[in-house]
Parts: sequence; structure tokens; C-alpha cells
Amino acid sequence: MAELLSHVLFAFGLFTIVGWAVDWLDRKWVAVGAVGSLFPDLNRLDLLIDDYTVSQMLGVPFDWGGLSTLGGVVLLATAGAVLFASREERVRGFGLLFAGGISHLLVDGVKGWADGAGSTPLYPLSWWRPPTPGLYVSSDRWVLGIAVVFGLVVFLLDRRVISD
Repeated sequence: MAELLSHVLFAFGLFTIVGWAVDWLDRKWVAVGAVGSLFPDLNRLDLLIDDYTVSQMLGVPFDWGGLSTLGGVVLLATAGAVLFASREERVRGFGLLFAGGISHLLVDGVKGWADGAGSTPLYPLSWWRPPTPGLYVSSDRWVLGIAVVFGLVVFLLDRRVISD
């Protein structure tokens, strides 16, 4: 749960800061970007419904792990963009959902893995597993601490300094 919250807080801070320079990127759109940062962790749905069950229901091979890749982020951002009313909102919605998902993949890109290589973030374009510096592991609480401080500082600056 700490890692999930960290991704949302980092995305909130990032999109809020960008919103200071981009007029249309208001709080509503910042929230859309933060939701996009959750997309790669939807592979945790495997804890509720395993791959085999979904494969049997769909009649095709299925793996939840694909959601934590570039292809999964594109697929989920496209599905999410359909929920917006106008064409302009769908384009913005897709862009922010996609950017939120990419922010998640970038933060995970410096996470430590036992073999020193990261996940396959470029799937379906490539099976390449880039090397990772191993700056943290998912269970490190200090990452959440940094995310909370970052989110809180950006929130306070946005409400007290920038909004005035």
C-alpha cells in the first residue's frame, strides 16, 4: 500500500507543478493524472482473480503482468479516455492518464530487483529488461516519506503561494 500511495503522491506533485505553467491543467486534470499513476499496479488484481480464471473466461491466454508495461498503460489510458464527454477532453484525459502511468513506470524503473535488471516496461515493443540502479525496494518506507513530504510541500505551495 505504501508504494501505491507513493506513486499517487509523486504524480500529484508532478502534475500540480506542471499545472503552474499550463493554464488548462487545473485540479480536476491533476486528479486524472494521479489516477493514471495507479494503472501499472492494477496487475495486483491477480490477488483476486488469477490469470487462469480470466483466460478461461475470455478463451485466450491472459496475464495481469501486462498491465505494468507500456502496452498496458496505453490500453488502460485508451479505455479511460472513452469516459470523457468531448473530443478535447478525451485527448487530454488520455494524455494525462498515459503520463500518470509513465510516471509510475519511471519511478519503478529505479527500483531494485534481485537479478539487477528491471521489469519489461517496453512490452509489447521489446522484451528488453533494462538494468536498474536498485535505489529502493517496494517495502522501503523512506520512499513513502519522501513522497508525503513532496506532496505536502507542493500542496502547500499550490494553495498558499501559487493560487494567490
